[in-house]
Amino acid sequence: MNLSYDKYIVAFSGGKDSIALVLYLLDLGVDPCKIELWHHDIDGNDEAFMDWECTHDYCQKFADAFGLEIYFSWKEGGFKREMLRDNQRTAPTWFETPGKILKKVGGIAGKLATRLKFPQVAADLKVRWCSAYLKIDVCSIAIRNQERFNGLKTIVLSGERGEESTARSKYKIFEADRSDNRSGKLNRLVDRWRPLRDWKESEIWDIIRKYRVRVHPCYYMGWSRCSCKFCIFGNADQFASAYKISPIQGEEIMGYEERFGVTMKRNTDLRSLISCGNAYANITAELARQATSKIYDQQIIFNDNEEWVLPAGAYGESCGPQ
Repeated sequence: MNLSYDKYIVAFSGGKDSIALVLYLLDLGVDPCKIELWHHDIDGNDEAFMDWECTHDYCQKFADAFGLEIYFSWKEGGFKREMLRDNQRTAPTWFETPGKILKKVGGIAGKLATRLKFPQVAADLKVRWCSAYLKIDVCSIAIRNQERFNGLKTIVLSGERGEESTARSKYKIFEADRSDNRSGKLNRLVDRWRPLRDWKESEIWDIIRKYRVRVHPCYYMGWSRCSCKFCIFGNADQFASAYKISPIQGEEIMGYEERFGVTMKRNTDLRSLISCGNAYANITAELARQATSKIYDQQIIFNDNEEWVLPAGAYGESCGPQ
């Protein structure tokens, strides 16, 4: 792999795979000054609806701990506004640029459309629109609308692993990114690299242990994936756990499902699903506080006198994209 790029953009969710991705770049000797972490806030700048409250600040604290630049972006109104589209255009996209200057793009053109339902549990991004509209599109829009990438060689890295699903095992490890314009007048070369596609989960935890990173609190409570708190792929135990931690948020989500008359899961409604689940035994008041606080107040790197502990959620039920 030729590492002669000007910029290395890491799609950084704050989860274990994206953490391992950053650490792998450091292991390869990539200049930290060339690395940018990009985090897409699922709920926008609004109050938490689907996501963990601490995730934004956890990502910021991780970047600070390793001396890396981080940029945040989001769809205006986040998940909820996109879900509630009723003969409306998709919302504008906001993203940070160097100097933490905000830029707003879009929202004034495009097709009118109606959703009024949650993303559906499917591999097809047309119906699992949360990934497409709130992450993938936001990233490419931010690249295309920043002149600083014109004339540069940029590589976008994401942490999909084939072990997670059959579909992901078939993803290309290397290809041109959707924001690429190398043949156009902008001369904007953007490649996409998925270096962890063939990694096993054990390799992920090994590199995290090597750097002694304290992962997102959801892992210590029992989650095996750090996606949204109320991720559409969650099983009964995960939804029961999320509801135990955030019952008000859970009631709001279930209320929308009842209002739409369309369930998130095709064979059951969320209230029934939660009633069948068992909350994780490792949920504590302190871990719940950390996860639902907007300020993440733990050290990202364990002190030398602390033992690095494998989280309770390691090697658990993945319940992720198909």
